[in-house]
Formats: sequence, structure tokens, C-alpha cells
Amino acid sequence: MSRHVVVIIMGSKGDLDFAIPIGRMLERLNVHYEYRVASAHKTPNELLRILEEYERTEQAIVYITVAGLSNALSGVVDAQTKFPVIACPPYSEKFAGNDILSSLRMPSGVSPLVVLNPESAGLAAAKILALEEPDLAKRIIEGQLAKRRNVNVADGKVKGRKVAELTGG
Repeated sequence: MSRHVVVIIMGSKGDLDFAIPIGRMLERLNVHYEYRVASAHKTPNELLRILEEYERTEQAIVYITVAGLSNALSGVVDAQTKFPVIACPPYSEKFAGNDILSSLRMPSGVSPLVVLNPESAGLAAAKILALEEPDLAKRIIEGQLAKRRNVNVADGKVKGRKVAELTGG
């Protein structure tokens, strides 16, 4: 059994496409993760059962919740655990992003973090786990260095060039 796990709880299977980049980021960092589906509105008893299942383990846990519209999932999960919860709500054009407000406004004593980009939510979960895992911290730093090198290479390609040189015309 892994020493840590990121549990990605989606409000419905329809959230899976949005949540896939979370798993990809965690795979790049070699972080164990599991996808689950449970709704705070439709299957609250199942959600609580899932949380109890993880809470009984000796693992370090970070939960990432993926639910849009009225995001009760993040608040309910956070209120039932001692572990960090990251809300990563899908953006909805239908509501011009206003549904994200349900992830930001939580009652007292409930404190999920909110990260809107799925890949960034995975990275944030890994950074939390890296506080206690030096090898994971090293992998994160290596990823940061690679991103910096990419920026430096891009700068070298555009520095001192005019639009015509950059666009080929």
C-alpha cells in the first residue's frame, strides 16, 4: 500500500473528462491516486461511506473534489475529514462562471482550497504530500526546473526578432 493517496471525488461520471488532467499530473509525479464518484446531493450516504473507508487507513490523504453547479461536494467532504480538500470545480459557460462562487463561499469551519485548473489542482495536492515526502519534493522541483528551461528556450527563440521573422511572413 502506498504511503499517500490523492482521492479525486467527482460529483458525477460526467466530470471525468475535466478530472483526467488531475490524474495525468499525479502520474507524472508518481503519486498514487484514485477516482471515485459520489454526489453530496444524490448519494450522501455513499459519499460518507467512501470517506470513512479512506479515513481508516494509515495513508496521508489529499482529497480533490470535482463538482460544478451547486458544489456541496467540496464542503461536505471538507467538513467530514481532517485531511486537506482541494475543490476543482468545472467552469460552466451556461452560468458565465458564477457557479464557481458555490466553491468559494463556505460556512465557518469548512475550508476547502479552490484551484480552478485541474492540472494545477493535482500539482497542489502533490505539493501538500511532499511536505512529508522528500522524494516527491525532488520530483516536483525537477518538474519546475523543466518548466523554467522551456521558458528560457522560448525566450531565446523570440528575443530580438521582429513579427515577420516570427510569423514567417
